[in-house]
Amino acid sequence: MAWQATAGLRLLKGDSSETILEAVRDLFKNESSLEYKAEWVTVLEGSQEAAYLWVAINYLLGTAGKKYSETVGTIDLGGGSVEMTYAVSKEIAAKASKISTGQGKYVQDKYLKGTKYHLYAYSYLNYGLLAARAEVLKVSRNYSHPCILYGYHGYYTYNGVVYRALALPSGSNMKKCRAFVLKALKINAPCKHKNCTFNGVWNGGSGAGQKNLYVASFFYDIASEVGIIEPNVPSQIVRPVDFKNAAKLACRTKYKDIKSVFPKIDERDMPVICLDLVYEYSLLVNGFGLNPFQKITLVNEIEYKNSFIGTAWPLGAAIDAVSSHT
Repeated sequence: MAWQATAGLRLLKGDSSETILEAVRDLFKNESSLEYKAEWVTVLEGSQEAAYLWVAINYLLGTAGKKYSETVGTIDLGGGSVEMTYAVSKEIAAKASKISTGQGKYVQDKYLKGTKYHLYAYSYLNYGLLAARAEVLKVSRNYSHPCILYGYHGYYTYNGVVYRALALPSGSNMKKCRAFVLKALKINAPCKHKNCTFNGVWNGGSGAGQKNLYVASFFYDIASEVGIIEPNVPSQIVRPVDFKNAAKLACRTKYKDIKSVFPKIDERDMPVICLDLVYEYSLLVNGFGLNPFQKITLVNEIEYKNSFIGTAWPLGAAIDAVSSHT
């Protein structure tokens, strides 16, 4: 069984990543009875990380093996990166941008249940929620910030760097926060392709494989904290505008009152909840180009898996199926 780390290790500086991997290898070698090879302990490439949720969700939905237009696309918002993945047509794949991504090709051929897919899979490093908080706070250059709730004066630490999180005297402001978020997303970065998402990244050409989107991880977590969805439901249909509406409420609330407005909020998220909601809305609408009223499915990967009573979780087999034909 492979042990593969995600974006958090790709973001570490110097030899920190390799030091951690070596410690894990030593653990398997000296203290585990599991079958083990040193090369099985690695860091996932961005395109691999992007593909795995797509594979798992389509297996569970029963769309794996069907034509590409019947599959669903996925967006996975982690801590260090966010991944967009969906199947495209043969025609779009043939016209895929050949500009280097640092992750290999934008579109790769994958085989799943005997079917060949042209899969657009891209991992945006530094744009996971925890990393994005740092990127947005950087825009203020350590001065007061319109995304921080009124009454909060503290710090935010990410990847060993400490950022000042200081509210404006007038408190958080959704419109001003949006301006900071869009700057951090680099919406207006030069686009060398026909169409881009953000930070100059090709958008994959869109198409039928992107019409139904399953959205996971921090999108689900934050939505459950602020009441967009009920906690622990396997999945629920929402719209990007639901994050905007929650942001309006969050951004006009004082830090001392936020727990009474959102009783289920995690204490660690309280000072930055305006930022988080504005970021998630902006990422979906301005970054990935979704209509604010487009229906998307928020999915809790663990609860979603458990809802399939009598169905084995196929992720391991799915990964093997994809990896062996890459």
